[in-house]
Amino acid sequence: MPQLLPQPWFGTLLFAWVVFLIFYPKKVTAHTFPYEPVSLKSQKLEKTSWNWPWA
Repeated sequence: MPQLLPQPWFGTLLFAWVVFLIFYPKKVTAHTFPYEPVSLKSQKLEKTSWNWPWA
């Protein structure tokens, strides 16, 4: 079974991990949002107690 031989695949695996660990985080951390998200609901909800009819 040639797919179990590590010779041709180990270099590809190592190169892929180098790309993901070095270049990809820089692109992710450089991303900026065009605006800051703002909550549409700025009002606080009133907490009311529940009146239990049987208590």
